[in-house]
Amino acid sequence: DHYCSDADFVFNLAGVNRPKEQSEFMSGNFGFASVLLDTLKKHNNRAPVMLASSIQATLIGRYGTSDYGKSKLAGEELFFEYSKATGAPVYVYRFPNLFGKWCRPNYNSAVATFCNNIANDLPIRVDNPATELDLLYIDDLVAEMLDALEGKEHRCEYDELDPFEKKDGRYCFVPTTHHVTLGEIVDLLNTFKAQPETLVIPEMSKNSFAKKLYSTYLSYLPAPKVAFPLKMNVDARGSFTELLKTKNCGQVSINISKPGVTKGQHWHHSKWEFFIVVSGHGLIQERKIGDPADEAHTLNFEVSGEKITAIHMLPGYTHNIINLSDTEDLVTVMWANEPFDPTYPDTFFQEV
Repeated sequence: DHYCSDADFVFNLAGVNRPKEQSEFMSGNFGFASVLLDTLKKHNNRAPVMLASSIQATLIGRYGTSDYGKSKLAGEELFFEYSKATGAPVYVYRFPNLFGKWCRPNYNSAVATFCNNIANDLPIRVDNPATELDLLYIDDLVAEMLDALEGKEHRCEYDELDPFEKKDGRYCFVPTTHHVTLGEIVDLLNTFKAQPETLVIPEMSKNSFAKKLYSTYLSYLPAPKVAFPLKMNVDARGSFTELLKTKNCGQVSINISKPGVTKGQHWHHSKWEFFIVVSGHGLIQERKIGDPADEAHTLNFEVSGEKITAIHMLPGYTHNIINLSDTEDLVTVMWANEPFDPTYPDTFFQEV
């Protein structure tokens, strides 16, 4: 009573989806909604009310006989009647399948189960990889809830299972959802699982399903997998370690040079790089291929971790990096515009 009396906005996210008895769908979904709205009426509270319904309330296709869907549809109609009788705004959302961090695996979400099992080396079962899912990311849902709180909800109507935006629509929806197959989900998750070995970060454009699924997958990693070793290529001069690779945006590596050591002394036709010294004191030199090997034709860049600077390694220029310290290692972050390809290294020896 207290909350229904004082609330400025009500989010009704309560519901029953895995009852012991089928009758509990109606009592848990429709029944609770009825109690909530009656209590608001009792206190004459006309605050906006949001209802978390389900796409199953369409009762279309495979949802046609869904008792859960029927109970959700009854709740929707109750909300619309309440709004008509009281004038209070109602926001009815028909959510598709949700995914994101903290979702309980082996319960009500295939994505949560797949993420958990693949991250923990447990078996998964996919009867039909072509099965299609409409998925809504939890952070997108929360963003829409905050919009609704400020009266900026997205309105829609439904064409069977598909929402279409309509400013005066009866329903509300989250504009960003993702249509994928079970096979696509599993393929992506296996790619994520292999990342510590391949070092390859998949393409994850802004707001993409892959980006959101990767964040979800990582939240299920067991403690022993949170850290993973990298292969250090070590010799008397220091070490070189590849950190990350991408398909279209190159790779990042760490180079450590012992005191007094010179590394590099090579050039590339098309590959180009950034050298960024983050610790130590060094000298980076570059000279255009074909120019005399003298001071007048050599570019010199003194670098240190005290003043971090990015230096272009120019195509067609031989280059090196020299540790000027007698006591301190030189640590350099190196970004190349393409992952290293042993079949075409595009690397040719020539001293600066």
